[in-house]
Amino acid sequence: MIAKTLSQLAVQLNRFLRHNFKLEEDVVLVSNLNEADGTVLTQVNNKLVLFLVGIEKEAASRSKTTLLDTGFARSANSAPPLHLNLYVMLAANFNGTNYSDALTLLSASISFFQRNPLFTHQNLPDLDPSIERLALDMENLSIQDASNLWGMLSGKYLPSVLYKVRMISFDGADIYSQSSLLRKPATDVGTQS
Repeated sequence: MIAKTLSQLAVQLNRFLRHNFKLEEDVVLVSNLNEADGTVLTQVNNKLVLFLVGIEKEAASRSKTTLLDTGFARSANSAPPLHLNLYVMLAANFNGTNYSDALTLLSASISFFQRNPLFTHQNLPDLDPSIERLALDMENLSIQDASNLWGMLSGKYLPSVLYKVRMISFDGADIYSQSSLLRKPATDVGTQS
């Protein structure tokens, strides 16, 4: 689900940027900036790179175990859906001679997500059926927080923007137990005095 979410965002942003800037190829990639050993990935040069920075459970969502009526006087228990927030970074990884292009594309991307902060099946028919909706909120990072984040990521700062993608749901409809709704009649006969 997480990969599908980032992929959907990249597809929509690529459509917008290709149309507005008459680009012949996609400029947004879902990728890490570096290999696990720290070497720079060459395929992300002169690209806007979309990548996952963090995951958190949605605190406002307080779901309880679901009791499903399965018919025939039986019920089933399933786990509640898990609502997640994803922290997603969009970084402009352009070399020095293309720095102004990086800022232009990053600005256009911010504008796109400002105008399209919510993706649903109504406005995005290609949205994966397992995803109910994607709501994007731009996150503020202080200079210190940005420094810490970029130190953790790669050590070098890139022009970037951080978004919180709200309410990604993992469906809890898998049944983990069943029980009968009918109870056996009480057979205890009290003692009489």
